[in-house]
Amino acid sequence: MLPHKKIESALQTAVRAVLPDLSRQSETMADADISKVLVRPCPDPKFGDYQSNALMALAKTSKLNPRQLATDVVAKLDVSAVCEKVEIAGAGFLNFRLKNSALAQTLNSAAAGEHLFFDKAAQPKTVVIDFSSPNVAKPMHVGHIRSTGIGDALQRTLRLLGHRVISDNHIGDWGTQFGKLLLGWKQILNRTDLERDAIAELERLYKIINAECDANSARLAEAKSELVKLQAGDAENTAIWKEMIALSQKQFDAIYGRLGVKFDFALGESFYNPWLGEVVTDLLTRGIARESEGAAGVFSDGSLPPKEDPFLVNRDGEWIPDPALVRKSDGGFNYMTTDLATIDYRLKTWAPDEINYVVDDRQAGHFKKLFLTFARWQPDAAKKVKLVHVGFGKIMGEDGKPFKTRSGDTVKLGDLLDEAEERAYTIVSEKSPELPEAQRREIARVIGLGAVKYADLLPNRQSDYIFSWDKMLALQGNTAPYLVYAYARIKSIFRKLETANSEQRTSNSPLAAAEELALAKHLLNFGITLEAVAEELRPNYLCNYLFELAGKFTSFYENCPVLKAEDAATKNSRLALCDLTARVLKQGLETLGIETVEQM
Repeated sequence: MLPHKKIESALQTAVRAVLPDLSRQSETMADADISKVLVRPCPDPKFGDYQSNALMALAKTSKLNPRQLATDVVAKLDVSAVCEKVEIAGAGFLNFRLKNSALAQTLNSAAAGEHLFFDKAAQPKTVVIDFSSPNVAKPMHVGHIRSTGIGDALQRTLRLLGHRVISDNHIGDWGTQFGKLLLGWKQILNRTDLERDAIAELERLYKIINAECDANSARLAEAKSELVKLQAGDAENTAIWKEMIALSQKQFDAIYGRLGVKFDFALGESFYNPWLGEVVTDLLTRGIARESEGAAGVFSDGSLPPKEDPFLVNRDGEWIPDPALVRKSDGGFNYMTTDLATIDYRLKTWAPDEINYVVDDRQAGHFKKLFLTFARWQPDAAKKVKLVHVGFGKIMGEDGKPFKTRSGDTVKLGDLLDEAEERAYTIVSEKSPELPEAQRREIARVIGLGAVKYADLLPNRQSDYIFSWDKMLALQGNTAPYLVYAYARIKSIFRKLETANSEQRTSNSPLAAAEELALAKHLLNFGITLEAVAEELRPNYLCNYLFELAGKFTSFYENCPVLKAEDAATKNSRLALCDLTARVLKQGLETLGIETVEQM
């Protein structure tokens, strides 16, 4: 068990001893309160290595003096195997400072391959992650990097921690746009262009027919007729529709292959069509939805204050209904209907504890309505699953406006990735012209794609961020190239050794230098960081951890000679720190979906 886990376990045991009344409450309540007694890294090392503020919240709940509660808990607390004397600070903070012996023991067990500073979850969850979700017959664009990268980093983190993850790419393969596409396919399709670049040809068809439909109601009626035939199962239209999906899937697979992203399922919107009518009928029968102006919608039930109620909107100082439509006036269904059927299917098929939707923040209102509607429709099922909208902001250009091409078009994701690799190739060729071209191309691929991914994962996901080639490809600062270079730099140390990895490195020599201790203690926080990413669904925590790790390694390497250490024991100990840092960097970057290279 890692030191912080030992401290947490002992602290929870001490709290139970001091607050027996808590344990006499229902087991569920007691366990919930005790599970919140956690330790976290100290923000300021001068106060210690770990800290807990949990006793202040417990004291408030139990109507006790927090300082006195802290004193009583410390009296029952035995962490002498891993810590120096526990200090009480302020109103009831507990500060813990690791013993060097515990630190060395943890480093040695990691060097032996027993762990990499994280434990598998004691109680694994089943988590569905819904992310990426491109649309059939449209090119994947720069905006897709957000949902795809965040979703992939989250699934990798949760899997690493031992959770059961089911990733589902909810592809947009149904809807009114297909009437226009079918009309274009039948009347103006260029087969040669389709074979050369299917998505560009499908995009051309849609733009032409859509413009014609906007200008001519008769043309719109033709498109609607094609859609009705598709919805009715017409053989010709169904065959064309399936061909569009297959052609689009080739594009998706090519992009995902470059990004190293995999899904367990890709159940598109059309998969749920057989159940949509049943969903609406059930909502109407139960009185959750009602007819209104020929449509069917879910209205406010008055259970929330107007400002918090997504089924209401304020217009001119008056709160008026803003229902969640589940059936349109023409009898068609929409996203809300499909999403309700999707939750129902996922619960019945996979029984998840949690479903996470990685979708941009502009859809926040939709998900509020969706989650509340589902809770009213299936209250028992809703109590068993946590539904989460993992929202994110927009990608902005350096002019502060949404990121576009110079001509004002949407940036295609494939073009963006091509440019990233070419820009990285130019940099690699300038820095390492002596390397063979094939090796420079491979390094450029890793650096270019990694730079785009990392720049997207680094900000708080709910913030907009500025897309800047210069910043994301820089070898200095909080970037993927800097971290990949830090990894390669460590690997170069071992290339200089004749016995590179032929012997197990240990930390038997005392860690005396401040830089050694700082690096070693930061390595121990890898698992805490992974758990925070999984709990709060924020990959930026891991980005910042890795950046700090690389910085602490640089400080260590500049101040603590490794290959020229004063004696063999110190050299071996410092080589162990180098090796462990490289392993954590590699694992951390891999968890973000970023590859590494051994040489740059």
